[in-house]
Amino acid sequence: MMSKQLRKASAIAVAAMIASIAISANGSGASAQNVAAVTNQEPVLQTISQPVVQPLPAEAQKPAVEADQADLETAPGKASSLSAMVAAQPQPDELPRELHCLAGAIYFEAKSESLAGQLAVGRVVVARSKSGRFPNSYCGVVFQPSQFSFVRGSSMPGIPRGSKQWKNAVAVAQIAHSNAWRSPVEGALFFHASYVSPGWRLTRVGRIDNHVFYR
Repeated sequence: MMSKQLRKASAIAVAAMIASIAISANGSGASAQNVAAVTNQEPVLQTISQPVVQPLPAEAQKPAVEADQADLETAPGKASSLSAMVAAQPQPDELPRELHCLAGAIYFEAKSESLAGQLAVGRVVVARSKSGRFPNSYCGVVFQPSQFSFVRGSSMPGIPRGSKQWKNAVAVAQIAHSNAWRSPVEGALFFHASYVSPGWRLTRVGRIDNHVFYR
């Protein structure tokens, strides 16, 4: 009887030992599988602090200046002379008041002068209007008391609108207003006829035709 119980107990002990070994073996296998899973994971992406600049395709790398150059070749160039620029100016039927005042000053002060002399007079009016030392409009500059001898009160004499001299004055006024052609005495704010000597203590800029210019 005792021998039978001992055999039963031994059998149970052996079975327990076998179960323990099996459990240990499964645990070792799971750990190995976990390690294998870690080693087979996707590589971790790393960020960098500077942006990556991708090279452009060869077509996109062509200098953009080629297109600009094509535009320049077809665009009209600057006039070759002041005379050509004057001839290219439009002759509107009605001038804005400010442009009319500018053209009037050019006409009465310099209609018999060269185009350069007319432009110089026009640029003086423009420069005065921007200087802060005179009225800030062309008409304000022209009709400022005791500045231009052709002014009669708040008006100027009649102008033959169909004359070549007036058409030149209108064209030169447009050029002076847009500063499309540089005056030889650019920056001048004052001028007088060359046959008078007012004794101004100003910086002489130069003389064009029958006018001497100062700033």
